[in-house]
Amino acid sequence: MKYFALVWATLWRKRARTVFTLLSLVAAFLLLGLLQAAHALFSLGSVNLAAPILITQARVSFTSPLPLRLLPQIEAVPGVAAVSWSQFFGGVYKDPKNFFPQFATVPERWRRVFSECRLPEEQFQAWQASRTAAVAGRELAERFGWKVGERIPLQSQIWPRRDGDRAWTFDLVGIFDDSAKGSCARVGNMYIRYDYFDEERQFGRGNAGIYVLRLQDPARAEAIGRQVDAMFENSPDETKTQTEKDFTLNFVRQIGNLSLILYSILGAVFFTLLLLTGNTMSQAVRERIPELAVLKTIGYADGTLLALVLAESLLLCTLGGLGGMLLSVLAMRVLAKVQMQFPPFHADLRVWLTALASMLLLGLAVGLPPALRAGRLSIVDALAERR
Repeated sequence: MKYFALVWATLWRKRARTVFTLLSLVAAFLLLGLLQAAHALFSLGSVNLAAPILITQARVSFTSPLPLRLLPQIEAVPGVAAVSWSQFFGGVYKDPKNFFPQFATVPERWRRVFSECRLPEEQFQAWQASRTAAVAGRELAERFGWKVGERIPLQSQIWPRRDGDRAWTFDLVGIFDDSAKGSCARVGNMYIRYDYFDEERQFGRGNAGIYVLRLQDPARAEAIGRQVDAMFENSPDETKTQTEKDFTLNFVRQIGNLSLILYSILGAVFFTLLLLTGNTMSQAVRERIPELAVLKTIGYADGTLLALVLAESLLLCTLGGLGGMLLSVLAMRVLAKVQMQFPPFHADLRVWLTALASMLLLGLAVGLPPALRAGRLSIVDALAERR
């Protein structure tokens, strides 16, 4: 730490250049923080992967319906503790940007399959008692400020009513939450009664969208999935059974290869940043060659000069990186308060570790060449300004 004052002073020797370089670093790490957090969200980093849930969909596409006659066969598979079915509703709340997942399901089956989601008993009874009743997750209710007793109007993008009207209205009778912290991955969803939905929709009656299977032993998920699909192989209703995580990731991948898109953007940004910051450090060392020669003259070792220049590079990248990451955290908190199509995302430990590793690697990459030059500096040539 005895050299920190010297490193700090040399860093700010050209204030304008340092400020603009820091701003570039802040912008790059702001982007890194946001994109990495979004990638973690799309990869379901927050989903309770320990929940023993399988999803059975039509083999062709999850948009193709499955008949309800498959239910008894799926329930009879050894190792399946409970089965529910659901149909994606696809409605928007007041404004097209206010989209969130909604599903038509059977209350009794929903509770058995999603036992990690806690719904108060009186609210569950109210859901069973009213055909137009609906329940919402705590996260969703907080997003729109909903309270139990409100009427929720939805404009379905998929399912018109029998009279052709796409406007549906549901009574919010319950708000469910985690039974243990982070256990319920559906707190951003809304569920309506399947019987009411099936009776009122204009087409597709009597079909399920997907089947949701809760297993007795999560370790048998792959074997049970193969057994379910084998039962309907070469039939008109072939199925594809997968874990809940894989099902949701396949849904997201319809947008495109998000990992490739995100990493391509970050790669282009950091390549440009590498050139910019590398040029800044090289120019800073070139300007200080006579000063470095004086330091060597008064006794500073080659290794010490190398370490000082490298420390300056690492300090520059760390200051810019931390500034960008803190801004990304602030931006995520702001975005969490905005009504968005996707759930709020945040920078978890993996995002911070990626950012810290990027700061370190960037600092070494841009600082090592000028640091080596400073370490090999000849006092005579430097004092004669032979650069």
